[in-house]
Amino acid sequence: MMLRRGFILFLPRLVGLLVVACCSMSIVYMLACTPKGDNQQPALPRVHSPTVKEGYEAILQEREEQHRNYIISLKKQIAQLKAELQGRTEQLKNMQNQYPDPLDIQLDHSKPEKAQANLLAFLRSQVDKAEVHSGVKLSTEYAAVPFESFTLQKVYQLETGLTRHPEEKPVRKDKRDELIEVIELAVGSLNKPDGVSRAKPRVYTASDFVEGIYRTEKNKGTLYELTFKGDAKHQFKKIVLFRPFGPVMKVKNENVNMADTLINVIVPLAKRASKFRQFMQNFREMGIQQDGRIHLTVVYFGKEQMNEVKSILENTSKSANFKNFTFIQLNEEFSRGKGLDVGARFWKGNNVVLFFCDVDIYFTAEFLNSCRLNTQPGKKVFYPVLFSQYNPSIIYGHHDSIPSLEQQLIIKKETGFWRDFGFGMTCQYRSDFINIGGFDLDIKGWGGEDVHLYRKYLHSNLMVIRTPVRGLFHLWHEKQCLDELTPEQYKMCMQSKAMNEASHGQLGMLVFKQEIETHLHRQKLSKKT
Repeated sequence: MMLRRGFILFLPRLVGLLVVACCSMSIVYMLACTPKGDNQQPALPRVHSPTVKEGYEAILQEREEQHRNYIISLKKQIAQLKAELQGRTEQLKNMQNQYPDPLDIQLDHSKPEKAQANLLAFLRSQVDKAEVHSGVKLSTEYAAVPFESFTLQKVYQLETGLTRHPEEKPVRKDKRDELIEVIELAVGSLNKPDGVSRAKPRVYTASDFVEGIYRTEKNKGTLYELTFKGDAKHQFKKIVLFRPFGPVMKVKNENVNMADTLINVIVPLAKRASKFRQFMQNFREMGIQQDGRIHLTVVYFGKEQMNEVKSILENTSKSANFKNFTFIQLNEEFSRGKGLDVGARFWKGNNVVLFFCDVDIYFTAEFLNSCRLNTQPGKKVFYPVLFSQYNPSIIYGHHDSIPSLEQQLIIKKETGFWRDFGFGMTCQYRSDFINIGGFDLDIKGWGGEDVHLYRKYLHSNLMVIRTPVRGLFHLWHEKQCLDELTPEQYKMCMQSKAMNEASHGQLGMLVFKQEIETHLHRQKLSKKT
């Protein structure tokens, strides 16, 4: 690419030099044809001399020979320049064919052969640019792209994904199909006759596959190295495959106007008035003051602390001049799924974006825009992965005081984790929620209802947008796992509780606290002696 651009810049200069050379030769030719001065003219024979005719003919013949030599010299130089220019032009064409610019590749259906040739040339260039045949210099140890290994049954991965298992069966269909395809291609390649050996070739099968490694360079492609059993005990066959990524192609270019897109934030609640007060402070600043296109629906279970919750809601309404809220009271046992379902169906206006939220969630105005941009009725629902805060008393236990809430909301491995096992906070249009059938109202208490709804969307034709977002936080609170929960719910609750406290390193410091203190005490004694 750099060579081609450099030659393109050099090409006008080369043409200019050619023009200057031609002009120079013309001037020389003119000077050569101009009669010389009197002092420099050769002595001509006298007019009445008998040899006058022969003398003039000799001089003219000499001049003509000189001019002919000049012309031949000029033609040679011009021919050389033309040949050099032609060579550079051919070189540029070869470079363009070998390394086409991805932005210049046009899949012109009127000329499919040319489009296919351009695409194949680009894909070959991806192999040359990737770290396949030789290594590349890297700046730090963190710049290396690690491989992951696999066998016929298992994948051993560093990027553990949503399952969090370092060793697992390929659960996702796309990954399973990808690895099966690669193994089948390798087996097919091994079984192709080489045209050299006359012996009956061995037939390889998938059972001969020993192991493979693969890694993906995001802008180039995926490299696979597969090892098969050889003909003898310590012999192996190795196949290297590369799946190049194609050029970037524009799919859509559209204007999106979200000025009139309202979000209905639905919060199921029972007791927890102090947490609701904290939630309303966040809602007032981000939802009312900064965003302004928002409605709040609170579905309250029971009557205990209900008046306090209603008072907080009414005070916010008066002080912020906010009227877009709905309070629904249910005299029954708390059920998160039931509360969200009732709040969604209670809405009587036009189709609206629903944001299913909890009282211990902190969101920003930027997240509300993400909520709008990643939902589309009949097409897309949004399942953000929020950042879950660790126990501040553990994180900041060595500090003089715990920082304010806003200062705690930092996305770092020491302060929290991506809650990729949670599906409770979600944005979708009300029409999609109704059409999918809503929540399973038979699920009581904590957990399970969100996963059930998530699976409904996965089994539908709607696109599920699942991504970490920087503006959605789960605030730490002590989790109570009640005895009334089913064994499965109780297990999920305890796992969530363990994950919420601190990182592995921080929990390890607590576990080995006594050993650390003993070590420090011995150090002090040794210094005194």
